[in-house]
Amino acid sequence: MTLAAMLCATSATAEPLTSAEFRQLSEATFAPVVATYDIPGLAVGVTYQGNSYIYTTGLAVRAPEQPVTEDTLFELGSVSKLFTVALAGLAEERGLLSLDMPVSNVMPMVEGSAFDTITLYDLAAHATGGLPLQVPEEITDDPSLTTWLAAWSPEVDPQRVRSYSNLGIGLLGRISANAFGSDYETALTTELLPALGLEDTHVTVPQAAMSRYAFGYSRSDDRAVRVNPGMLDAEAYGVKSSISDMILFLQAHLGDVDTTPEIAAALAQTRTARYDTAHYAQAMIWEEYSWPVTAERLAAGNSSDMALEPQPLTARSEPLDGPTFLNKTGSTNGFGAYVAMIPQEEIGVVVLANRNYPNAVRAEAALALIRAVLDSN
Repeated sequence: MTLAAMLCATSATAEPLTSAEFRQLSEATFAPVVATYDIPGLAVGVTYQGNSYIYTTGLAVRAPEQPVTEDTLFELGSVSKLFTVALAGLAEERGLLSLDMPVSNVMPMVEGSAFDTITLYDLAAHATGGLPLQVPEEITDDPSLTTWLAAWSPEVDPQRVRSYSNLGIGLLGRISANAFGSDYETALTTELLPALGLEDTHVTVPQAAMSRYAFGYSRSDDRAVRVNPGMLDAEAYGVKSSISDMILFLQAHLGDVDTTPEIAAALAQTRTARYDTAHYAQAMIWEEYSWPVTAERLAAGNSSDMALEPQPLTARSEPLDGPTFLNKTGSTNGFGAYVAMIPQEEIGVVVLANRNYPNAVRAEAALALIRAVLDSN
C-alpha cells in the first residue's frame, strides 16, 4: 500500500490533512469496497483547496504482481466523455463551431433528418430522444455512420427525453475533431491535453508506457482484460489516464492550476446545465446536483436505469442556484472510474479501479470521502 501527498504551490491555503490522516480516511472508506467487490487495485485522488493527495492500494497486474502507483494507467470508460465535451467547448472558443448549431449544419449529408433540430449541445447532454446506447453493428465506418444517421428518426421529441448514448457523444467527438481539421485522437492530443498540462493521458498508450498500463479483471469470470477497439470508441470510452493526471484535470476545472482563458471558458461551458432530469441537472456529460446531496439521491442518479432507459427531460434557463456537486462514472469490462467535484468547496475526487463495480457504490464511497475531508478542515 502506498500514498503520495503533493502540495500545489498555487494555493495559499494550508494543507488541511496530513498524509497519515488522508491514508486513514481513504482506507476506512474504500477498504470495505475493495473487499466486497474483490477489486485487485485502486487509486484514489483528492484535490482540496489546491492541495492534492493520492492513495493507492493493491495490484495493477496480478501475474506477475505489479502494484498500483500514482503513475498506473487505468481505462476511464465513459469518464473519457468529459474530454470529448471539453474538446467541443474548445472548438467553440476557437470559433470553429457553435454548440447551438444543429448537427446538420456541420454534416450536410444528414440534412432533412432529425439532426436539423438536434444541436451539438444536445449530443453532449444526451438530449436526442432515443439515440442508442451502443453504436449499431451496421455502423463500421464513416459512410455507414452517415447513412444510418440520415435514416434515423427519434422516438420522441429529442429535447424532452434523455437517452444515454455512446453514439451521440462519439458523433460529437468526430465533429469536434473535424473542426480542428484532424481525427479525434490527434485533436485531443495536440489541442486539448497539452493545454491542460496532461502528459500521461492517452487514447493509444505509447509503447514506453505499456508497462504502466493496468489490466482490468472481468467481473463475470475474473479474466485479465483490456478494452477492445470499436467504432467511435476513442470519443466515447477509449481514454486511459493516471490518477496524477486526473487530479490535474479536476484542478483545471476548479481553477487551481494555470490555464488559458479559452481553456477555462471551454471547461466552464461543459459544466453549464441546460436540462433537468428527475435526479440532477444535465450539463455537457457532467451530472449536476445541488450541494449538499444525499447518498440516496446520488445512487438514484447513478443507477443503471439512467444509462439504459429513456428519461424525461425538461429545459432549464438558469444555472442551479448555490453550491453544486458534479459527477461522472465510467466503465469498461475490466475497469471502473468515478470523478466528482464541488467547485464552491474547491474539492474534487477521482477513483480508478481495475474492476467494474456498481456505480452507486463508487458514488457513495466518494461522497463519504469528500465529507470526511471537508469535516477535517
